[in-house]
Amino acid sequence: MLSIIILSYKNPALLRLCLSSFARSLSAGLNYEIVVVDNETSLETQSVVLDEFQDKFKNIKLIPLQKNCGYTRGVNEGIKASKGEYVLYFNYDVVVEPGAIEKLFDYFKKHRDVGLLGPKLINFNGTEQASCFKFYSPWTVICRRIPYLPYAQKILGRFLMKNADLSKTQEVDWVSGAVFITSKSAIEKVGLLDEKLYHYFSDVDWARRFWENGYKVIYFPDAKIFHYHGQTSRGRLGILEFIFNRATRWHVKDAIFYFSKYGLRIPRSDN
Repeated sequence: MLSIIILSYKNPALLRLCLSSFARSLSAGLNYEIVVVDNETSLETQSVVLDEFQDKFKNIKLIPLQKNCGYTRGVNEGIKASKGEYVLYFNYDVVVEPGAIEKLFDYFKKHRDVGLLGPKLINFNGTEQASCFKFYSPWTVICRRIPYLPYAQKILGRFLMKNADLSKTQEVDWVSGAVFITSKSAIEKVGLLDEKLYHYFSDVDWARRFWENGYKVIYFPDAKIFHYHGQTSRGRLGILEFIFNRATRWHVKDAIFYFSKYGLRIPRSDN
């Protein structure tokens, strides 16, 4: 069975749009369950899941969390509550086109050496969104905050894989945590997401652990998912964002933990 996990936070309208796209796109023959994890749960969000969509899916359930536990713990709670052999995760700010889920699922099942698979993400205006990346270095973090530094664009271009042909399926260092598919057997070997990371580096850290445990991380552009991607940690104040933006402080805190965990070594840098 495929467990589809959706992490929600204080936006019932976007969650409704997301679930509506699932109702239109999921094939009748697919054996699945939907697990909605609601950070800082509200009655309105509960009503969307339990009243509006209870009859539209074979199997849907809600995991209400009383406070905002962040991305990492929210995803883990969904994984722990799921019953499927395979886990397909979505942020609540996505819209799924018919056939995309089946493409991801079919590719993943056929490639046993793949532990983590991510699709091509598309902005709602139809432009392509960054979906796969090279591993961070400390310079990458600095250049993303202050992109006008000398050589910043070269460093960011490498991080964003600007020289790669992203129309092709390929091995990558890590894929966006907005959408991914993995398996329970891989999770048993790799472990859940590291809850010492609140949000921003948890997908990077997880992909690194998949590689370290002998699994491949693959970017799969044949499946396309629309993603809102608000970029709450990035603003226009450069380094001053640390003072005025709470999401930026989370990002910097997670970065400090990530580099203290792994040091400054960047694996797979020649790929």
